[in-house]
Amino acid sequence: MRIAVLTSLYPSPEAPFEGLFAARKWEGMVGRGHDVRITAPLPWAPRILAGLLPADRARVARAPRVETRGGIRVRRPRYLHLPGSGARNAARFAAAGLPLVLEDPSFTPDVVVLDYAWPAAAAAPRLAELGVPVVVNGRGSDVLQVRDVPALRPALARGLAASTAITAVSQDLLDAMGELRVEARPAGPERPRVLTPNGVDGAAFRPGDRAVARARVGEDAGGELVVVIGHLIARKDPLLALRAFHAADRGDARLVFVGRGPLASDLRTEAERLGIGHRVSLAGERPPEELVDWYRAANALLLTSSREGRPNVVLEALSSGCPVLATAAGGTAEVLPDHERMLARTRRPEEIGQMLSDLLDSPPAPDRLRAAVEPLSWAASLDALEALLAGLASRSAETPER
Repeated sequence: MRIAVLTSLYPSPEAPFEGLFAARKWEGMVGRGHDVRITAPLPWAPRILAGLLPADRARVARAPRVETRGGIRVRRPRYLHLPGSGARNAARFAAAGLPLVLEDPSFTPDVVVLDYAWPAAAAAPRLAELGVPVVVNGRGSDVLQVRDVPALRPALARGLAASTAITAVSQDLLDAMGELRVEARPAGPERPRVLTPNGVDGAAFRPGDRAVARARVGEDAGGELVVVIGHLIARKDPLLALRAFHAADRGDARLVFVGRGPLASDLRTEAERLGIGHRVSLAGERPPEELVDWYRAANALLLTSSREGRPNVVLEALSSGCPVLATAAGGTAEVLPDHERMLARTRRPEEIGQMLSDLLDSPPAPDRLRAAVEPLSWAASLDALEALLAGLASRSAETPER
């Protein structure tokens, strides 16, 4: 198959950890013999001024317009992105990406995947007009956050209604996308909805020696260690994790945040205010291959998001035998093996702290945690995606105008 992907989330030399799971998926499809091309439009930023721009904009400015990653050609056209102009920004994103997707004389796609629903779904109506099979894939905030913005919800719903099929990493997301599609086209035909969860590499993420892992990440061998892994942003709510850890009152236990984001300084300030600054560390963003050591080193992973798809960190932690305490957000509950002990249906730090303390007192067996995610392999995920895309491409080939 020839698969064209239009996305706003894909790694680059300047942001190598962004969209890693998307890269894993599409490189896996290349490994199965399919021809995949990625178009990832970026907001315009003057490269010549990269040294004067904020860090995030500087990374965008320096990103190459064309490169080959993992055997896939990645093109990054620029578009005008203006603050407070979400729907128009999405339209400009689509206008920048579609010509590269549709007008490459060397590559006529059998199917187009809009991977990361917003803003890519803005391209679906035009693709539908041209009779191109189009799949919109949801990952989390690209659906759940956008649907709650009145100025953006209708455009997202129209994009989903125009799609040939929808996919998502969790059943919760699939349901939300289906509701939006019906909202835009109540009498429209039923279209395929397929669960294509991210896989977890069980060979890499597996239980290991805690003392060895702590030495590798620079943590003391003794005492309890709780980790929070992910971007330090509002929807991940790391401040709630900090307050819950404080409420757990675990003596000399330590808390480490692994990730970067705008809330880093707020976390340091709040940790000092709570009197636990000496027990809280910010490790920054770490390479993916280092994360397995953090899971092995930890007594528990704490995740306090307000919105989620199906969190990759939960899959990795469980596969590594690390206990998880997560708030009930999105598809998180779909993978946790013990809702009574591992799923917090509250956002009160005192209650989450008590659950964390109970989990640390009596952690589940690592083998039981690992067994919960063993079926979620990358091979199984790619099987589901490949079957859907092959079916759409085959039906399209049988249509005379295609």
